[in-house]
Amino acid sequence: MSLAPRVVLVHRTTEYEELVARHGTHGQAAFFLSSRGRDIEEVAERSRRTRRALSDIASAVPLTWRQARVERGDLDRFLFAPEDVVVVVGQDGLVANVAKYLAGQPVVGIDTDPGRNPGVLVRHRAGDAGALIASAVARGGQADELTMVEAVADDTQRLLALNEIYLGAAGHQTARYRLGLDDDRGVVEPQASSGVLVGTGTGASGWLRSVWQERGGPFPLPGPTEDRLLWFVREAWPSPATGTSLVGGGLTRTGHLRLTVESDRLIAFGDGMEKDAVELVWGQTVRVGVAEVRLRLVG
Repeated sequence: MSLAPRVVLVHRTTEYEELVARHGTHGQAAFFLSSRGRDIEEVAERSRRTRRALSDIASAVPLTWRQARVERGDLDRFLFAPEDVVVVVGQDGLVANVAKYLAGQPVVGIDTDPGRNPGVLVRHRAGDAGALIASAVARGGQADELTMVEAVADDTQRLLALNEIYLGAAGHQTARYRLGLDDDRGVVEPQASSGVLVGTGTGASGWLRSVWQERGGPFPLPGPTEDRLLWFVREAWPSPATGTSLVGGGLTRTGHLRLTVESDRLIAFGDGMEKDAVELVWGQTVRVGVAEVRLRLVG
């Protein structure tokens, strides 16, 4: 007998809840904000909208299905199951935060604050949740297969990201490494820089786009479902021992960027989750490319 599907509601602590936790009470939080010319009611109302959305979505789940909730800070300790339907309630970035922990489960993005979020990944409203959840498990249901980026170290550590992966020093200080491409040229260059950014078409609406706009160049931004990545070296430093000839390019599904560490410690993290980073030590090599797994975004 197969298990009934499970809806997993993913959310994050609201700004209001963080303020009350920090200051102890609503009144003290209100005083703190008023002393800085802010009204707590605006923050509290956004929190109420999020709570109402979570309640409405939970009510829309079929009675025979199972439910679970997980807060953003607990994602690395939560076990997603193959039969899960993941409903992300909040900002676009929260979809990216959860993507690395999934293996093909359908994702529904619910925007609780229309007008404040771009709505690239949280495309729907809470009132649509029931129909979207049903569509997620229906045969032939529509979903976009969004390309992800993957970094694999030579000690089998693996990192997935929906927007981008950053490789460099903690604190974004100078990183030293050898950089090359898995291609026929076989060029490998020692570099000192602020790190390397490798991003997807989904990430082309964020950090990757800002670097791309600054650099220009012949590389068009990829689309979210396109099997293509862009990579850029940030602030490469020329010296007698380090070069700047490999500072940007594209990767297809068969191509990889190869980085060998020449610092005491470098890190790799995805989608801004620096606390969940892969640590790399002197001499280790990491390869970055298009991931086999994709994010299935419903609707």
